[in-house]
Amino acid sequence: MYMSKKCIALVLIIAASSSVFAQKKKTKKKQETTVTETVVIEAAKPASPTEPQRYAGMYTKKVDLIHTAAELKFDWDSAFVFGKATLTLKPYFYAAKTVELDAKGFKINEVGLVQNKTLTPLVYAYDGKKLVITLDKEYSRNQEFKVQIDYVGMPDKLKVGGSAAITADKGLYFINKGGKNPNKPRQIWTQGETESNSCWLPTIDGPQEKHTQELYITVPDEYVTLSNGLLKYSTVNADGTRTDAWKQDLPHSTYLTMMAIGKYAVVKDKWRDMEVSYYVEPEYEQYARLIFGKTPKMLECFSTTLGVDYPWDKYAQVIARDYVSGAMENTSATIHGEFMQVDDRDYLDVGDGNEDVISHELFHHWFGDLVTCESWANLPLNESFATYGEYIWEEYEYGRDAADYIGQSDQNAYLQGGKNSMKTLFRPDYMDKEDMFDLFSYQKGGRVLYMLRRYVGDDAFYTSLRMYLEKNKFGTAEIADLRMAFEEVTGEDLNWFFNQWFTQPGQPDLNISYAWNESNKTTTVSITQKQDLSVYPLYKLPIDVDLYVNGVKNRERIWVTQANQEFSFASTRKPDLVNVDAEKMLLCTKNDEKTKEDFIFQYTIAPLYLDRYEALEGLEKYKEEDDAQKIIVKALSDPFWNIRSVSLSKIKNLNAANKEIAYTAIVAISQTDAKAAVRARAVNVLATEYAAKDHSSLFKKTLADKSNNVAGNSLKAIAKSNVAEAMNVAQSIENTKSNTLKTAIAEIYATNGTAAQNTFFVTALGKSSGFNGIGLINQYKNYLLRMDATLAKSGIDVLKNMYADGNSYVKYTIKNALSSIAKSYELDDADSVKKQAEEATATME
Repeated sequence: MYMSKKCIALVLIIAASSSVFAQKKKTKKKQETTVTETVVIEAAKPASPTEPQRYAGMYTKKVDLIHTAAELKFDWDSAFVFGKATLTLKPYFYAAKTVELDAKGFKINEVGLVQNKTLTPLVYAYDGKKLVITLDKEYSRNQEFKVQIDYVGMPDKLKVGGSAAITADKGLYFINKGGKNPNKPRQIWTQGETESNSCWLPTIDGPQEKHTQELYITVPDEYVTLSNGLLKYSTVNADGTRTDAWKQDLPHSTYLTMMAIGKYAVVKDKWRDMEVSYYVEPEYEQYARLIFGKTPKMLECFSTTLGVDYPWDKYAQVIARDYVSGAMENTSATIHGEFMQVDDRDYLDVGDGNEDVISHELFHHWFGDLVTCESWANLPLNESFATYGEYIWEEYEYGRDAADYIGQSDQNAYLQGGKNSMKTLFRPDYMDKEDMFDLFSYQKGGRVLYMLRRYVGDDAFYTSLRMYLEKNKFGTAEIADLRMAFEEVTGEDLNWFFNQWFTQPGQPDLNISYAWNESNKTTTVSITQKQDLSVYPLYKLPIDVDLYVNGVKNRERIWVTQANQEFSFASTRKPDLVNVDAEKMLLCTKNDEKTKEDFIFQYTIAPLYLDRYEALEGLEKYKEEDDAQKIIVKALSDPFWNIRSVSLSKIKNLNAANKEIAYTAIVAISQTDAKAAVRARAVNVLATEYAAKDHSSLFKKTLADKSNNVAGNSLKAIAKSNVAEAMNVAQSIENTKSNTLKTAIAEIYATNGTAAQNTFFVTALGKSSGFNGIGLINQYKNYLLRMDATLAKSGIDVLKNMYADGNSYVKYTIKNALSSIAKSYELDDADSVKKQAEEATATME
């Protein structure tokens, strides 16, 4: 499951518990450089007593689901699924005379025992959620039996729940079911995670339950179907329908069972001898290889890096309208939200981000599908690995700088949203399984795996992962299984690492300071752990330190094990730089007391993207000094795009002379930089920081940039100096299909438009879907706040009509927009508008 970064700000941060660690000091020597340490021991405060906590462990296995065979038909108008499911089961260990199945919101027509092709009715009890079947006799653990359930699934009648990552949980979704929206295709698709497949298929919920399956899907002949495994055959029926038989012979968890139905174009690709396919709306068929075309290379990357080949029969990816999450790793058939569906222009702005999603879901096919967390409390075994899979792909394809940027983004997301939380990675005290899909299971967990890799080394890391996958394939695991694989490979007890990072909350908060002693030729590094030790652990931290002396770099590994420690390094002269955490592996917050000269040297000499980034940020407090400013100018030509982008963001700090030196480079960047995001930022900088200069001809050139982001920023730049021209340009490109450009146009109209522009907003909003509508909604709100009461009231109706068809984030945005309109017209005493907006909001869930 990919948790869209658009969801991150909405993830709730909740507190839990902690304890404190104390570790032994170590002394390490290496060649000419000596390391000693003076340890100041600070007593850790005892953890506060807590109440007994809930323990959400693995679900008890009473009856094992071996195989599911289901015949499925659909009624679009009622959003019903008509099913006949035959389940092969056996007692897990203890003999059983009843079987309990999950079946939410069904109408049960018949339940029977299948024997010798005959069906014998069975007694059952059904409460709307659980189907309890009394068998004809008691069965032992060696005896299989088959039950058949004839039923009607009614997912639209269920009360919808969900989470920040998965916004609805009704399992089966009919899109544009009445066919009334001409701008939206009709589709049916499923979303099983966490336990929602039981809304359309009688099954046993939970990640611990694995089965093989056959789905016989009957649809009108013009529709394409997709499911797990291979398409065995298709039969055209006399009534104009077609039945597709999909079969998966390898076991996987029941929540990974999927279907997708729609009028798709199917573009076929290949990895080794296996089919790789992309299901897109026909309009995007020509872009399918652009969007998904690196998938075969990703399959090779992960198969060779892990030493375990992709284990499934095929790999397909399909686009779903109004999808309730970012993407979902259904075995051999991943579903993606419609944001992935772009043309060649929009791909310039989102392509790298889309690769993150593709690699995340594909890596799940090892971590999550092949080996599944045995309980939701162990979800990091799925999601932390998939998040780190993004790093592995970026490193493989684009190099370490690009990978470190991905890791940095994850770390920043966690630190901004979760650093003060008491949540842990392994979390058996969760109150709701949906709560596990958060910044901890994803972003924090991904960074913890990165630290583990850097600690044990690449060879041991991937050897351990291979052992973990081979030992647990087609089964389930808990975090202890991962630890034991690493211990078996490395020969080292790693409880210290797994305890502090998986079972304890928080992260270290470090203060790092430096002192040079000329008389004894030693540099002393002082490291203090400042986190509250009454609630967070005292960490054991292996840290690499690089010392640069006379143009030579020497690396030492130190172990921080106490609250306050000093480490002394001997050298012939004062080092030019002491670079603590040279691999930039630590998940932490820190105050690094480097000098201006340190940061300048670090930017110039240290090897990593994160070294240069850290130096640029460290120089912020010296932003008025000329030599610090010259580093900002130098960074405009950095080899990695995000450093160039960060440098552009700091142009505002430059004095007049340095700003003029930078100008020529920024003009060139706006037109020729290889990264569209950097070109777009350069346009913004020219419009704001160099507003006195005439850029009219330049912005006309950048307006024609193939990147819609650059073109949109150019339109907004034109508006800063010539509103009339910007309005004319906006009107000339209103028919663009690009949501990015539409949002830029909407911003121009929201600020400068008249009643005449309302048609643009209504049309654009009518064609928007999913997350694409959020920016337009906010700009329409701003536009309506400038209009008269009559137009404002018509706009309220537009937003109200959008509400029913939007996802939870669109609905949230609409409610906020209507609230703002109501408050504004309250101030203006336009009571009718205020009342209409309030009434519209009151009808919304």
